[in-house]
Amino acid sequence: MTENLNPTNVENYLIKNPEFLKSYLSKHGAPDITHKDGSHSEPSSPEIKIKRLPNFTSGRGNSITTSIFKKYVEGNLERIKKTSKDRNQLLSMSEDEVFMELIRDIATELDVNVLCHKILKNVSILTRSDRGSLFLVRGSKGNRYLVSKLFDVTEVSTISESLHTEETEIKVPFGKGIAGFVAESKDTVNIKDAYEDPRFNKDVDLKTGYRTHSILCMPILNYEGEVIGVAQIINKVTGNHEFTKQDEDVFRKYLIFCGIGITNAQLFELSVQEYKRNQLLLNLARGIFEEQTSLERLIQKVMLDSQDMLKCERCTVYLTEESMSKGGKNLTGMFAKILKKQFYKLLALAVHQDPHPEEDSNVQAKAKPTSTKDVLFSMAFDLYAKDGGNIRVPSAAEVAKSRNAEIARHVVLKGTPLNVSEIQIDAMFGKIRGFEDDGFKTKNMLCMPIFNNEKKIIGVTLLVNKLNGVPFNENDANIIEAFSIFTGLGIHNCQMYENACRLMAKQTVALEVLSYHATAQQEETDKLMASEFPPGKDIGLYTFEFNDIPLDELETVKCTITMFQEANLLAEFKIPLEVMCRWTLSVKKNYRPVTYHNWRHAFNVTQTMFTILYTGGLIKKFEGLEVLGLLVACLCHDLDHRGTNNAFQVKVASPLAMLYSTSVMEHHHFDHCIMILNSEGNNIFQSLSPAQYRNIIKMLEHAILSTDLALYFKKRGDFQKLVQEGETEYIEPYKKDLLKAMMMTACDVAAITKPWEIQEKVAQLVANEFFEQGDKERTELGETPMAMMDREKKDELPKMQVGFIDAICLPIYKMFAEMNQSLRPLYDGVMDNKKHWQELAEVHEHEDSEPVQRNRSPEQNGLPQKSDSKEHKRKEPEVQFEKKVKIVEPKKTKVCVLL
Repeated sequence: MTENLNPTNVENYLIKNPEFLKSYLSKHGAPDITHKDGSHSEPSSPEIKIKRLPNFTSGRGNSITTSIFKKYVEGNLERIKKTSKDRNQLLSMSEDEVFMELIRDIATELDVNVLCHKILKNVSILTRSDRGSLFLVRGSKGNRYLVSKLFDVTEVSTISESLHTEETEIKVPFGKGIAGFVAESKDTVNIKDAYEDPRFNKDVDLKTGYRTHSILCMPILNYEGEVIGVAQIINKVTGNHEFTKQDEDVFRKYLIFCGIGITNAQLFELSVQEYKRNQLLLNLARGIFEEQTSLERLIQKVMLDSQDMLKCERCTVYLTEESMSKGGKNLTGMFAKILKKQFYKLLALAVHQDPHPEEDSNVQAKAKPTSTKDVLFSMAFDLYAKDGGNIRVPSAAEVAKSRNAEIARHVVLKGTPLNVSEIQIDAMFGKIRGFEDDGFKTKNMLCMPIFNNEKKIIGVTLLVNKLNGVPFNENDANIIEAFSIFTGLGIHNCQMYENACRLMAKQTVALEVLSYHATAQQEETDKLMASEFPPGKDIGLYTFEFNDIPLDELETVKCTITMFQEANLLAEFKIPLEVMCRWTLSVKKNYRPVTYHNWRHAFNVTQTMFTILYTGGLIKKFEGLEVLGLLVACLCHDLDHRGTNNAFQVKVASPLAMLYSTSVMEHHHFDHCIMILNSEGNNIFQSLSPAQYRNIIKMLEHAILSTDLALYFKKRGDFQKLVQEGETEYIEPYKKDLLKAMMMTACDVAAITKPWEIQEKVAQLVANEFFEQGDKERTELGETPMAMMDREKKDELPKMQVGFIDAICLPIYKMFAEMNQSLRPLYDGVMDNKKHWQELAEVHEHEDSEPVQRNRSPEQNGLPQKSDSKEHKRKEPEVQFEKKVKIVEPKKTKVCVLL
């Protein structure tokens, strides 16, 4: 066969079988032809050079390690079966080969028990000892002890025969016996005759029937020099049965590797435990948010999900009375407190009583307990491992008599965790013994308080009797602490949900009460329906000079119905008269009796809109649905006004300010409008189609929000451009919305256009409402109010009115007068009122600058309209002033900031 082997044949074979070349190079390729990524150089011709691109899809992560870790956690890791070397093979190997074999074992073996068993077997072979044992350190720093992990490991013993479980392990305190002495002193002990050493315990030989002669015992240290275990070999089988110096050196070298292996394996085991615990805690977190409707079911779910983590015979969760308190007192956060406060206020106002809301401050804080008698548990949950995960809820009498509950009360009193190793010998609790009335024997326990978000103890978690019989350690304390944290989170979340549901129920009740009291009664509706509605022209509804002052409340309501009737809205949109009457009365009822922003103001704004549409001629630009929306918006634009502006709501952090970030009051007015429409018997839009209903609700929101002067200032420039460009149709949606917004502002401040006799009275009402807000700012907030709201500066009202007219009113009415001459009366009215306010301002300035002349008549010191000569003198400046009027962007005056 070798005769056919030549370079040509080999080359041809490799060309036809490229996979063989790759396979060969991967097994036998030299490093100089091996790439960093594990691939190998491939032959290439001089003509074609292939540039190898970096592989960006595969990172340099620990994907292999992660895969091994997951397989180990899931129990699917396949062990590499290696044939153990027998005595002859091991003895024939050189020292370097022996330790190379040991290093390979450490690198490939993750199970510390298997690794240490192999080390002890090899040591026994190399030192010719009969058997060996391994002890590992357990316990806290103040109470450390040894436990037998591998006992009596021989050359032929299997790991299952030598491995001690937690139930069969032997405990050796530090300083006791030979192993305990080595663990405490870190010294090597080589005993030729064990029976002559007083530290040797002969009872072990008596129990096992084995005769111990010589012992070599050494500590196992970690990288910090701390003892993590003790290993010993017994009875050298050759020579004089004594261990030599050479045996000590071999044993010491092996134990160095044994320490490395134990440390690494323990770290890996801790990683696995931490991974499993994190997975369990994630399941607990999911359970917390899956079950929040019942506190009892939540605690049971958390306890059942935690069985694998707790690993104890009994787990009990006690809940204090505070954690189970009802009535929403545990609901935290400013929003919840404000919501409760506002609920009681609304309920009181609805039934026309003085609001006396429940205040948390009125409830006396419960005194901190001074003894266990002051600690009361409202409920407890018992989980028994032997019952297969069944949870029992003991009665209040059982909890009161429970000895374990007494210890839990002690934890609540002290506020710190408690780890009791031996109940029967612990004198901390006086006469308490380790038996419950049900016969359950308590050997050891771990008790951890459960805190809420306010760092108050709301319960206690109690673990009793670890399944392996050993006391609870620091790791157990960390686990139960995490369990208690999640239990506290679950309790808090469940309470928040229950209280939110309770508050929602209260809110529903409040809305029902408000709906009843805020909706017009049937008797009022019937009375209004039976009335005669006066014609609009007879009472001046079509005039810009309309005066509502002589009308009583019922007459204003009748006039409102007249406007809707004469606009043909009831007939066009099939609004029943009964519904129209009830809705109008309900709207009137939902205006608060504040000084200015009340029902009268809303009625006047609506009348102005009606006049602009019909007398001003703008009705041609709108469809019937738009007219309906504008009139409804005007009537509802200040619903439930509190007599304070948006800035005040933000200052006091009112619930309205928390609900709405901008246009606070305007958003509330719109929402209140919708609430009335949704009340039974008040839906004047009931006959509209779905599309019409959506459109008119959208129009209502846009129109009511447009009464915010901040939005008016933003939009006024765009409207001014349209007027200057001669726009008259306003057909496009944006232009029409802009026109509606300007109309809402023009109607909202239309009191400034009324005859002077009306304007003077209305201005005084506005000023009084502003002064009331200023008084609140001074008394409640401790702030000095701005001039327009400062009662101490009321003499400056004429001057501020002039500023208000220049900044806000004149521009809008000037634009409407230019757009439509039929709207000229609005502009003329505001100009006339400006003249009067200027005269009053000049009189005030003159009185401040000079003393009043004694020879002046009372008329000369009074209002300017009472002096004909003075009025005549003001005519020429009036004309000149009109010529100078032009629209400019408003300055940052006090009036602008205020409104």
